[in-house]
Amino acid sequence: MDVELGHLEGKVLQLVNLCRELRTENQELRANLQLAKEENQSLNTKLVGAKDKVNAILAKLPEDGV
Repeated sequence: MDVELGHLEGKVLQLVNLCRELRTENQELRANLQLAKEENQSLNTKLVGAKDKVNAILAKLPEDGV
């Protein structure tokens, strides 16, 4: 019986350690996801600005056949 309890204790400790590791990994992934979202928003903002500049340049060009 003591041997079985020892094995069970070892498995519980492994489970606790795994939960800690997964919690840490989850926190890291959440932080990385937040950074990726912020970078995505920044790139989208730059893209809109670039599109506006291109449209402004195109508006200044003479039309075909003129």
